[in-house]
Amino acid sequence: MKKLTYFFKLFLLLLFIPVILTAQRNNIWCFGDSAAIDFGSGIPVAGISAMNSRGTCVSVSDTNSNLLFYGNTRSGAGGVTSGLLWNKNNLLMLEGDSISGGGWYHELVIVPNPVDDSMYYVFSIGVTISFGLKYSTVDMRGDNGLGEVIQKNVSLLSNIRMVDCLTAIKHGNGRDWWVIARPSPVQQPAYNNSWYSYLISPSGISMVNIQNVGSLNGTNIGNITFYSDSSKLVFTNLGGMIELYDFDRCSGIISNPVNIEPQIPIQPNPMYWSSEFSSSGRYLYVSASTTPSKLWQFDTWASNIDSTKTLIWQTYYPPFTAGALKRAPNNKIYMSCAWSDSSGNFNYPYDSTMYYTENMNLSVINLPDSSGLACDFQPWSFYLGGKRTYWGLPNNPDYDLPALAGSPCDTLVGITEQPSTNNTTAELFIYYHTGWQTAFINAQKLTGHNYRLRVYDIQGKEILSESDKLNPPYYTKNLNCTSFAKGLYVVVLETDKEKLTKKFVIE
Repeated sequence: MKKLTYFFKLFLLLLFIPVILTAQRNNIWCFGDSAAIDFGSGIPVAGISAMNSRGTCVSVSDTNSNLLFYGNTRSGAGGVTSGLLWNKNNLLMLEGDSISGGGWYHELVIVPNPVDDSMYYVFSIGVTISFGLKYSTVDMRGDNGLGEVIQKNVSLLSNIRMVDCLTAIKHGNGRDWWVIARPSPVQQPAYNNSWYSYLISPSGISMVNIQNVGSLNGTNIGNITFYSDSSKLVFTNLGGMIELYDFDRCSGIISNPVNIEPQIPIQPNPMYWSSEFSSSGRYLYVSASTTPSKLWQFDTWASNIDSTKTLIWQTYYPPFTAGALKRAPNNKIYMSCAWSDSSGNFNYPYDSTMYYTENMNLSVINLPDSSGLACDFQPWSFYLGGKRTYWGLPNNPDYDLPALAGSPCDTLVGITEQPSTNNTTAELFIYYHTGWQTAFINAQKLTGHNYRLRVYDIQGKEILSESDKLNPPYYTKNLNCTSFAKGLYVVVLETDKEKLTKKFVIE
């Protein structure tokens, strides 16, 4: 009886404890035709933005859920540089015009600089124009705290078209970031299964992995969505492919593809437009922008995922089509719709008469972790306050994803990217020669008399350690890398007077 009384009191205590919401950098969404949502209070509130975009849109807040800036691209405006960046006052950011992008759906992604809280990278891809991958840099100290673009459209990968599925995910060390892109098969001699992974670290931006894994992709419009803990990702495309992969946040390696549905080589295609996982990661939702539009659910924990395909919703009303799915900070999943004319042609931009239930509201999956119709999908149930949506919702990564505590790559947090020494003149240089498969390591202006050299792979695993006497001021070593796998490596040279760190990449 005493035990029951104790648990009853505990229940009452928990019942009346106020809910404390975790601050999230993804709490404010800006999208569509002047639409916005603020999730900061736990109850979503419709707002207003300055953008007008049928698809690509991004936004980022600070750790107190205050909007910092947002951006979009525009179809048919500005050609290859249609992108715009807006400050928190809904005004064009200083130098925020002419950002690379052509008006698609997942062309931009914002990534924080790992070592400067005021600096952000805005990555962009060329889908129908062969500019590959570029980035611009935003300094939030500029324009009296409203932000300023200080670098614009710096090329990382050129003369190639990309699949419209640019994404980013936080590295397992909780500090760095991965940016993932796919080359387009359009106007190429064959389909491909290629993936490009870039690492954003205190050392800058570097390509780490070029992989060929999974089924061949044959379209330039796709979508990449991460599992809730980011251990898996799914790729979908208009041709009907749904493929699940393992993802290693330490190495950026994509592996173990599971083909749920193959790409269909002939018309009509399933037109899979977007996907999203429930908060547990169990249920995968896929929207189909067909006529009729459809919403499907899959159970990814089942042994045969394809056999769990469940139709959640469809509509035979042809003037609108289903668009993006996005899990919000409240763990509900929101879906956009856009209005088309009677022939199914896209209407962008909307004219002043095109205000309908379907484009003035978002649809909501209220209980995404429930099986089948119990997920409580409510079409057009969130009113946008008089604003309108198209197919796009924010292509925002999970800015609050924690580090993989205790994982191998968690050790990278302890490796300083800058010299840790009182000797400010000491320098470390590394040059990797691909043909000789050798890393040439040289240091100068050293003052210590004993050294220890350590080399780590991207997972934080120590793969080399040696120590000996040193004859200052120089150190040199030719490191044979024939047994090293492709990827990024960290070299730490430490003496009794200084500690120097550098990275090199084997491609």
